[in-house]
Amino acid sequence: MSWQSLIEEFSKQADEIRLGGGKSSIARQHEKGRMTARERIAAVTDNDWWQEVGLWAAWNMYEEWGGSPSASVICGVGQICGRRVMIIANDATVKAGAFFPMTCKKVLRAQRIAMQCRIPLLYLVDSAGVFLPLQDEIFPDEDDFGRIFRNNAVISAAGIPQLAAIMGNCVAGGGYLPVLCDKLIMTEGSGLYLAGPALVKSAIGQEYSSEELGGAEMHASISGTIDYREPDDAAALRRVRELVGLMPETGIDPKFRRDTWTEPKVAADAIEKVVPLSPQQRYDVRDLIKLVVDPDSFSEYKAEYGQTIVCGYARIGGFHVGIVANNRTVVNTKKEGMQFGGVIYHDSADKEARFIMDCNQNWCPIIFLQDVMGFMVGRDSEQAGIIRAGAKVVNVISNSRVPKITIITGGSYGAGNYAMCGKAFDPRFIFAWPNARYAVMGGKQAASTILDINIAALKRSGKTPDAEELEALRQKVTDAYDVSTDSRYAAARLWVDAIIQPSETRQTLIRSLEIVTGYAADEPFRTGVLQV
Repeated sequence: MSWQSLIEEFSKQADEIRLGGGKSSIARQHEKGRMTARERIAAVTDNDWWQEVGLWAAWNMYEEWGGSPSASVICGVGQICGRRVMIIANDATVKAGAFFPMTCKKVLRAQRIAMQCRIPLLYLVDSAGVFLPLQDEIFPDEDDFGRIFRNNAVISAAGIPQLAAIMGNCVAGGGYLPVLCDKLIMTEGSGLYLAGPALVKSAIGQEYSSEELGGAEMHASISGTIDYREPDDAAALRRVRELVGLMPETGIDPKFRRDTWTEPKVAADAIEKVVPLSPQQRYDVRDLIKLVVDPDSFSEYKAEYGQTIVCGYARIGGFHVGIVANNRTVVNTKKEGMQFGGVIYHDSADKEARFIMDCNQNWCPIIFLQDVMGFMVGRDSEQAGIIRAGAKVVNVISNSRVPKITIITGGSYGAGNYAMCGKAFDPRFIFAWPNARYAVMGGKQAASTILDINIAALKRSGKTPDAEELEALRQKVTDAYDVSTDSRYAAARLWVDAIIQPSETRQTLIRSLEIVTGYAADEPFRTGVLQV
């Protein structure tokens, strides 16, 4: 497969996801006089300034229930009246906007980004509530439905603005979300209540209309729950823009630096020509870095030491950043001899840890370009202190005070994922190219290990598989492993925020930096105990 065919395959699937519940569901939404979630976002934001989070959420999941494209909610950072805002919009074309387990996790991820970056949140509410057949996976835990409302309260206490516009259904426990926001808008024909007419009749025998229980007029004039009653979606979204326009303007925290810059003059497919699609082919990551950073801005750190990781300072869109990248060339060192690209050795881990600490001293956001096979193993590596060096990296990444952004450009294997700021280490954003692979170990090694375990189990049960059965079993294990290491599998589970094309890398980083540099925590950089 070529880069072009892979990108075309992913682009086609992404376009299908953006249709939500499909053309017929979109038509039904329009028949109600309502916009779709994506139309609402387009109407409220400025000039297509939009960075989506979790497009691939729930991809190929919940198929026994008809699927849940994009987990029935659209999240991302948009620009409204010049202010960057995290937008969370229920997609009513997918199961009436019902919450699936991944819906909760996606909303929580969006809230987390907003809390870390101190950006306002806008909720465009149009949801039937919890998807009841899966309620046991949605309702009770600390990363489930209730956590969203807890976050609403914590975000409010932190002084981060929250707006909600109810533009359809808002029922049961979901009703708490908009009411926990600073300002609440509601359109005519929408409903906000803990229990709808059918449930009220069943539970207490009373018969009331939807309007009497939770209509916009009732909440505006009787309960006093909403702040603004609007006739339709368009009016509600104009009101949103008016209210966002009253907020402080978006800026950059003085601790960070952004200079003027010029765009590099490179072809759209330049990165695909530099980085091979096959993980077996080598490349020098410095060639990739040159295509991503501002022209002539990269200054390499400890260039002759720990060469399987390249570190250095650069500017991207004028932002001063540090870069940590796995190099995929074979190098010969004076002390260690040959070192394989994509593998983290004790010297490269030491260099990375030291560089991350320096970025924290200088308030430089860190960009991780991750294409890693893992840490080096074997007697020499253990005796050189690879565990100690790796622990040092984990320590400084975990305690880093500057924003971290990760892009997986190839493999993401084992503890290498941790050392290069995988999802567990709080990157503000984490992206993957379509060719990215996620796993504890490489496919061949894993398939061989799993196969050996299965064969041993068969032998214990008194059956010795023949050559044909062995081959069938090997193929089954390999196919299953290939599916689970695919970048779409990772994105479906929100292990990455988005899958981007290589050509989109620079602009994605610039937008991400514009989002994450608006706030810097006023606290010293400190680490835990470092074994040196």
